[in-house]
Formats: sequence, C-alpha cells, structure tokens
Amino acid sequence: MPSNEQRRQAAKRKLERQMERREAQAKRRRTITIGATIVVVIAVVAGVFYITRTGDDTAQQEVPQAQPGIEIPTELAPPPKRPTPLADPVSCEYRPDGKQPSKPVQPPANGEVPSQGTVQATIKTNQGAIPLTLDRSLAPCTVNSFINLAEQGFYDGTSCHRIGTSGLQMLQCGDPSGSGSGGPGYAFDDETFPELQYGRGYLAMANAGPNTNGSQFFMVFGEAPLSPDYTVFGTISEDGLKVIDDVARAGDDGAYEPSPGGGKPNKPVNFEKVEVQA
Repeated sequence: MPSNEQRRQAAKRKLERQMERREAQAKRRRTITIGATIVVVIAVVAGVFYITRTGDDTAQQEVPQAQPGIEIPTELAPPPKRPTPLADPVSCEYRPDGKQPSKPVQPPANGEVPSQGTVQATIKTNQGAIPLTLDRSLAPCTVNSFINLAEQGFYDGTSCHRIGTSGLQMLQCGDPSGSGSGGPGYAFDDETFPELQYGRGYLAMANAGPNTNGSQFFMVFGEAPLSPDYTVFGTISEDGLKVIDDVARAGDDGAYEPSPGGGKPNKPVNFEKVEVQA
C-alpha cells in the first residue's frame, strides 16, 4: 500500500500535469486570437485602400478636372454674312464619294433648294443641349444636307471625336465611326467666300480638301485662325457654347498631336439625338 508521502507526490505530479495542460491551452488560445486579430486588421486596411483608390478613379472618370492654361474667349464673333447674297434658289449636287457610309443613309435629292431663311436645330447630348441656327443664306446646300442627315437619324448615337483647346479652339463631330475619317458616302461642293473669318459661335463643315464636304462639322468656341476654306452654315447659341466650354475646360488626350492637333475630349460628348424644328 502506498505511503502518505507517495500519495502526496502523485497528487503533486497530477496537479503539475493539469497546470501544464491549462498553460498550453491558454497559449494556443492567445496565439489564435493574435493571428485572427492580425488577419482582421490586414483585411480592414486592404478594404480601406481599395475603396479609397476605387473612389478616386471613379471620381476622375466621372468628373474630369479642368486642365490649366486653357483660356476661352467669352465674346461672340459678329454674325457671319455673305457680302453678296446668293441667287434664290440655288442648284445642289450630292455625288458619291467612293467610300462606304459610316452608317446607312440616303443622300439628299439633287436639284434646287432655297437660299433664304433660317432653321432651328438642337443637338441633344449627354453633356447638355446645344441649340443651333442653320442659315440658308450662308450655305443652302450644306443646310439641306445637314437637315437630311439629322432627319434620318444619322447623327443619333454618335460622338465628337476631336477637340482643340489651343490655336484652333473647336469641337469636331459628325462621324459615326468615331475615327475622324468616316462620312455619309457622298460629297458636295464648298460654299465659302474669301471674306470669311471664323470666330466664337460659328458652325462650319470639316473637309479633307476642296469640295469634299460630307457629314463632319465643327463648332468654334474660341480662336480659329483658319483660311476661308471651310463652309460656315450657321451659329451656336450661348447656352450651347456653355456646354462646349465646359467640355473644353476638361481638355483632351492629345491623340491628334502634332497634326491636325488636339485630341479626344476628356469629357466625352455623345449625341443622343439631333432634332430639326421645321
């Protein structure tokens, strides 16, 4: 039979083993708790970093910051006017240009069109409405073509592919392909005059050389030191110019530098619909 001393020693060893097990268990719990805390902290920091970066990127995409150094005149140019009125009516010819149309469309009928009166039109864009006044006395064949394209929905769902903010300050649109080389598949002659000077508020045709007018046009919001080779066919309202000014202040990506200059607008301009008030 074990003695009292032996029983005490056995009880002491049992207690020591229990204490060792409890200490080991407590150590494991502390290790697990510390590890879990570190994981949570890392996850929180990563989440804050991701949300912060994502928020910054979204803000930059949705609200482009104004580029420094872009100066826009506020004074409208004098209304364009021909020194000598055109005959009324005039004869217009719209001929195939040998290229595939960027979007299915029919050319206007050849023949006589009036050279008097104005037509109101509105370009509805994602940035706001741009009201226009189309002037037949300036360019009757051009006005006739623009109305024809607008009424067939040629411009609807298109975007402005180029803006210039220095030197030549204008927004160029009218190419459904967005490449700057597309058009309606037909061309017609220039309707220019030597005295023509461009300025803020003018609506004019873009071209690839003499008598190559199609669907592309540009809206002058500032300086435009151009030779008189681009047909002016109307004007832009002050409210419309405010929309363009806002787009211009966001700058461009420089995609068309050094020639012809400018680039795609940092603030995209998408046409929802071009409406013509008969």
